[in-house]
Amino acid sequence: MSHMKPVAIVRHAAHEGPGYFAEFLDRHRIAHRLVRIDVGDPVPQSLDGISGLVLMGGPMSVNDDLPWIPQVVRLIQQAVAHDVPVLGHCLGGQLLAKALGGTVGRNPVREIGWLPVERVDGPVAHAWLNGLPPQFEVYHWHGETFTIPPGATRILASRACANQAYVFGKHLGMQCHVEMTPALIESWTVTGADELTPSPTVQTRAQMLAHAQTKTKELHRIADVLYTRWIEGLG
Repeated sequence: MSHMKPVAIVRHAAHEGPGYFAEFLDRHRIAHRLVRIDVGDPVPQSLDGISGLVLMGGPMSVNDDLPWIPQVVRLIQQAVAHDVPVLGHCLGGQLLAKALGGTVGRNPVREIGWLPVERVDGPVAHAWLNGLPPQFEVYHWHGETFTIPPGATRILASRACANQAYVFGKHLGMQCHVEMTPALIESWTVTGADELTPSPTVQTRAQMLAHAQTKTKELHRIADVLYTRWIEGLG
């Protein structure tokens, strides 16, 4: 599958890069380029030469007064209007929700670590979660949550956060992280160490790193299903 136009990946923080998603694109021979907000790369003004738009995570809130947030939201709205697939991870899923008319606010609790999500049954969930079990474990690191935007369909939930993923046409927004690698987990537990006050939904560094190899292998099997469905929308 060779796409002439690359997928643009927007990175909002140096330690929250594309991780496994970049490996997935490379394996499918899909070109990609990184827009590094964290080092001042300009937000693209248009989607010329872009086949898909991917938004990674970040410690900031979509409600923060940052100059690039309205620019990214506008770009997402352009992508949706022109049927260019958008994929949002965590903060990225919140930016997509905001662009589609949803809101973002505080989740009752923080979710940090390996926690289960479950499928919200329906034809859209079955199409996107093709062959995955009704419940599976993914990685989380968030304190905020999005509402499901008008016209979108919720496909994943967790006990502590009802809205874990939604689909709007070709577009997928996730609250959870399926792009993790052991190296990313390791680095987040350092950069986000002050957030690791253990609770029923917040794990310790040791808990998150225990079996990280095995758990990320399993996570990549889940990511493959979602990402495979998403790249079908690329023009």
